[in-house]
Amino acid sequence: MNGTLNKVTLIGHLGDDVKMHYFENGNCIGRFALATNEVYINKTTNEKITSTEWHNLVVRNKAAELCEKYLSKGDKIYIEGRIRSRQWQAEDGTAKHTTEIQVMEFIFLNTKKDTDSKGKNTPLSEKQIAINNFEIPRENNEDDLPF
Repeated sequence: MNGTLNKVTLIGHLGDDVKMHYFENGNCIGRFALATNEVYINKTTNEKITSTEWHNLVVRNKAAELCEKYLSKGDKIYIEGRIRSRQWQAEDGTAKHTTEIQVMEFIFLNTKKDTDSKGKNTPLSEKQIAINNFEIPRENNEDDLPF
């Protein structure tokens, strides 16, 4: 392969609600942490070990608004994106560095808004699933075809 590839696929749970930042030009970004877990058995102690990795996710514009509307802490989501690293200088003069996942596509796997009063998950409606460049399902079944 002559080219390069920067692609990340994650399934995890939100560590907090989506934090939004709006810009003067009308654009916005949403940021949230995603936890992924690895579970294994320690062979010497036979103890079950869970290791959690935290990922900083960034979504933009309409995708960010969808995430803010439907997601909250603990919800499960599938994402595809790219790794981006940033560096900046803090007010105190120290150099800061972060690695983020720029989300390109996502699927809401379950949300607290889908849990009924008995604590059981109900299937997601079409309005709550966003995938493939964040296409939003129509509100009604009418189309604009002439036939």
